Amino acid sequence: MNEAYRVLLYYKYTTIENPEEFSMEHLAFCKELGLLGRILVSDEGINGTVSGTYEQTEQYMEALRNDPRFADTIFKIDEAEGHAFKKMHVRYKKELVNLSLEEDINPLELTGKHLKPTEFFEQLQAPDTVVIDARNDYEFDLGHFRGAIKPDIETFRELPKWIQENKKLLEGKKILTYCTGGVRCEKFSGWLMREGFEDVSQLDGGIVTYGKDPEVQGKLWDGQCYVFDQRISVPVNRVEHVVVGRDIFSGEPCERYVNCANPECNRKMLCSPENEEKYMRSCSHECRTHPRNLYVKAHDLTLEQVEIRIKEIAAWEESGAK
Repeated sequence: MNEAYRVLLYYKYTTIENPEEFSMEHLAFCKELGLLGRILVSDEGINGTVSGTYEQTEQYMEALRNDPRFADTIFKIDEAEGHAFKKMHVRYKKELVNLSLEEDINPLELTGKHLKPTEFFEQLQAPDTVVIDARNDYEFDLGHFRGAIKPDIETFRELPKWIQENKKLLEGKKILTYCTGGVRCEKFSGWLMREGFEDVSQLDGGIVTYGKDPEVQGKLWDGQCYVFDQRISVPVNRVEHVVVGRDIFSGEPCERYVNCANPECNRKMLCSPENEEKYMRSCSHECRTHPRNLYVKAHDLTLEQVEIRIKEIAAWEESGAK
């Protein structure tokens, strides 16, 4: 038996009747196979990423392809040293991705033109092109296409409002958009077209596919690609690696993400191990002094010790030493 592990990333917009019932059945099936991961199911389709052995992932892909609803699903496959998840979740959601639209977009009826990696690479360099990153801010901060616009948003659902407030940036331009695997762009590009933008294209298969293309080899991508599993990030540019991430405290080059120790904040921060320790893995004074701070709990710090650390941090910041 081949014990090599793999991670599958995929989505398929298709009609699923009784999606809540399907979710429960699909969870049982995934557990029976021994997969771990996270899958979203709605009446408009399925969006998932799972990890397992070669045999387990082959069985899963075969099962989906034998279902007429998912027969032409495209799987992005990454080799892995082990499972990329700790548990197996299959959850029902009203939408696969949330744009918070009064009238939703059906990608089966309206979506932007799909560009293969080589086509996307060529269009990236055209002078009349504007490139919109359709992901969250922390994903962009770790890595992005050279020259891409970072919308001033924290979540995907804020994107339409930002576009409406910045329409002048897109007027008369060829619009390119991209996301990790493509599922967000299917709706976002369709929404752009409904808003009246005529020349709208999306990266077919997303960043993950772009990085694997043998001809493009991820060129014009800087940094790493954020992924929603224990790996946190994967490489894209196979020709040159340019670090664009910056440590939240020092501004030094950094590609290491941690979550703020305040569970009510939980902000994703690029941070070196040294600064994680120095700043108590907390993004602000308020988070360091939060009664549920996980760093304080993990290190069993007394109130007196926390107060001393807070004074040290204040002194560093006042002196400009970050």
